[in-house]
Amino acid sequence: MAHHPDETTPLTNNQTPRIRNGRLFLAVFSAVLGNFNFGFALVFPSPVIPYLQNDPQLKMNIFQISWFGSIFTIGAALGGLSAMVMNDRLGRKLSIMLSGVPSVLGLLVMGSAQNFGMLLCGRFLTGIAGGITSGCIPVYVSEISHPSVRGALGSCPQITAVFGSLALYAFGLILPWRWLAVAGEVPVFVMIVLLCFMPTSPRYLIMKGNKAKAVKSLEWLRGPNSDYLTEFDQIERSINSQGRAKWSDLKTPLYYKPILISVFMRFLQQMTGITPILVYLEPIFHMTAISLKPSYDAALVGVVRLISVSIAASLMDKAGRKALLLTSGFLMFLAMLSMTMYTHRTPCNQGNLTLTEGMSAIHGVSEGPAFYPITLIPLISTMLILFGYAIGWGPITWLLMSEILPLGARGVASGLCVGVSWITAFVLTQLFMHVVQAYGLYVPFLFFCVITVVNIIFTAKCVPETKGRTLEEIENYFKTGRSFTILEP
Repeated sequence: MAHHPDETTPLTNNQTPRIRNGRLFLAVFSAVLGNFNFGFALVFPSPVIPYLQNDPQLKMNIFQISWFGSIFTIGAALGGLSAMVMNDRLGRKLSIMLSGVPSVLGLLVMGSAQNFGMLLCGRFLTGIAGGITSGCIPVYVSEISHPSVRGALGSCPQITAVFGSLALYAFGLILPWRWLAVAGEVPVFVMIVLLCFMPTSPRYLIMKGNKAKAVKSLEWLRGPNSDYLTEFDQIERSINSQGRAKWSDLKTPLYYKPILISVFMRFLQQMTGITPILVYLEPIFHMTAISLKPSYDAALVGVVRLISVSIAASLMDKAGRKALLLTSGFLMFLAMLSMTMYTHRTPCNQGNLTLTEGMSAIHGVSEGPAFYPITLIPLISTMLILFGYAIGWGPITWLLMSEILPLGARGVASGLCVGVSWITAFVLTQLFMHVVQAYGLYVPFLFFCVITVVNIIFTAKCVPETKGRTLEEIENYFKTGRSFTILEP
């Protein structure tokens, strides 16, 4: 009986050479600094909201809190849709560099804000920058990476985003909120300067017909002693056989299957509630009356996220994408379930979510309450939620999007994925505080718990294993529906 290869079938040549050229890692580092600022800007409201609610000039109510937390995602959706055009017209590298413009302007406006409108404008601009980086950086990193390290390098955008969030929480312990915005400017300038010296994606150059520059770019990334010419021929053959995507191509499995998988994964990623949890992390800890100071809880959670994404990076090319996604979904399910049970049994006071005398006044909790071990349950549950997310549904969703999308539609499709992702995040972040105020904290967590079950089923049924495969092999898998090998001309 004939055996048909599938995603578990070994490669035709299992001995994938390891890449040892440090320039590749420098190029990846330069690009993912944009994600550092993305992570920094995303969670900016978490430590800042308590200060803004007590600021005589910028005092915020529940309506303003919801908009301040969620408008970032509107900007990110717009930035993601912009990336659809920028990726293919300007190139991946230049698009990442241009994302620094709204990032710098947005942080500057927030740092000097004199009214609520300026705060919203600044958040919106940093959101645009975040959306552009979300759509461009994973594609750039994936296209310049060698297959032997693409899994680890593909998790770098998520790792640096977590670094950015952790930096924000840490600086929030010692800096006034306006200086937090100023601190966020530094990595943007460093990113722009470094990227000036980094190569353009070889695949993008080949797509634009600039083969000489593509060869030089690949040589720079792989090293002069590597077999970069063979890799160049393989990439060129794949691009020539595919051509530029047309609307009629969307009817073929090569296009519609990976695009649907990518879009739905980004949708489910946000439906887990990760964005509102991160944006309102300190307020959530205040609502659950944890016996530890919420600002320290948030920093502790940031450390857990950093450790978990580091674990994911080390396992990505060993355990495989599907195994980590399934583990991630299961851990998030358990944590969401425990958070739901805790907040349902010990409901918060939803009557007043606006601070008048400090954040603890939300629920009448005085500063420095007596320590009760049971109050650690929401802290541990939140840590487990973010740990589970960070080892799977965080980095792997970004990585798989950049791996499985066909090259002819990669720029447009990645922008579409980011747009869908951030529109979903906006709806959830905008509604989160209103739902909590109306029904209690357990309701959104119960919803997120159900979504994690959907994630597990979707992973098991629809997501292919791409560990150790070249981008060309992955494309051929969707083209043939059964093989990861490259068809020879």
